[in-house]
Amino acid sequence: MVEFKYEIVEKIAVLSESSKGWTKELNLISWNDREPKYDIREWSPDGTKMGKGVTLSEEEVEVLKKALESRGF
Repeated sequence: MVEFKYEIVEKIAVLSESSKGWTKELNLISWNDREPKYDIREWSPDGTKMGKGVTLSEEEVEVLKKALESRGF
């Protein structure tokens, strides 16, 4: 298994929490010492394990924001 590094640069929001304590979070994360990107994924209660997620660039976040605004959000 390939190892990777990550650093949570900024915790932005907890979107939800499961009955087992895992939290779905929006964070700004630097993966493998690269420029930080927006990231949505689940994290274990102690923060040592993560689920699958989606990582978005600044441009992708802008497109998502516009799409949500056009839907009345």
